[in-house]
Amino acid sequence: MVKTKFGSHRKQSVIFFTVLGIILLALTIALNVGWIVFHWRQVALLVFGVIFFLLIMAGLTLNTIFLVREIRRNEQHDSFINAVTHELKTPIASIRLYLETLQTREVDEARRKEFYQIMLEDSDRLLHTVEQVLRAGRTGDRQRQIHPAVIDLGALARECVELARKRTHLDETALHYVERRNGRKALVKGDAEELRAAISNLIDNAIKYSNQAINVTVEVAEIDDRQLALRVTDQGIGIPRIHLKHVFKRFYRIPRRIHLKVKGSGLGLFIVRSVVNKHGGKVFAESAGEGLGSTFTIQLPRVSE
Repeated sequence: MVKTKFGSHRKQSVIFFTVLGIILLALTIALNVGWIVFHWRQVALLVFGVIFFLLIMAGLTLNTIFLVREIRRNEQHDSFINAVTHELKTPIASIRLYLETLQTREVDEARRKEFYQIMLEDSDRLLHTVEQVLRAGRTGDRQRQIHPAVIDLGALARECVELARKRTHLDETALHYVERRNGRKALVKGDAEELRAAISNLIDNAIKYSNQAINVTVEVAEIDDRQLALRVTDQGIGIPRIHLKHVFKRFYRIPRRIHLKVKGSGLGLFIVRSVVNKHGGKVFAESAGEGLGSTFTIQLPRVSE
């Protein structure tokens, strides 16, 4: 009998508190609905006010982001125009000076040959700048088709190294080539001219941003059966970590490098990334920090022999 009374009392308590909870919940809902019904105009104004406020804040945020991007883009464009103008004007002025000297003065044969050589080098520099600008326009066009063929990446890299040696008058101790593969040819499928431009740009950058003692290594290595890597490593001025992801953007130049007055248009690495992307690969930069050199790696799909 005691157990029955205790069980009945407990059941009644559960029912009481359950009903009380339901009543309190119903009263809460009723009070809120009633307040909304009697003050619907204020609620509507509040809701619409919050919505419009959020829209205005979102618009201001997007507008600020857009303005900051446009300012940065304009700064990069100005930097690019100044750099390209300098790259075009300097060799033209040099060629004109030597031509005027040859025209107005008597010059012995040795000096004449020296002038011719300097003018040829200035012409090459001028042509290289024009080609960079034109190539950046072509590679930036996503609809442009490449003409793929099976290419020996090792042979192409060696060719680029030899051309760079001749152009910069460096020996094998300053610029050398290394190949790491297990007897198989390093074959890729792509456009030889485009890949040559990408590799040459990496080598030129490595030399340009090296310290006085140039030490640049170009390496072709196997990653696995499906991928090959081409690495260009220098012991130069290095790249701050915050800039590693940005160096491949069009016109982008690291501020510190601009202050060093290193010649360049900010197009070389953009061309590299565009070419590599079109060949189904990827490119990335690594550096331990300023003054500790850098490594640029191109990874490309491998094809069988």
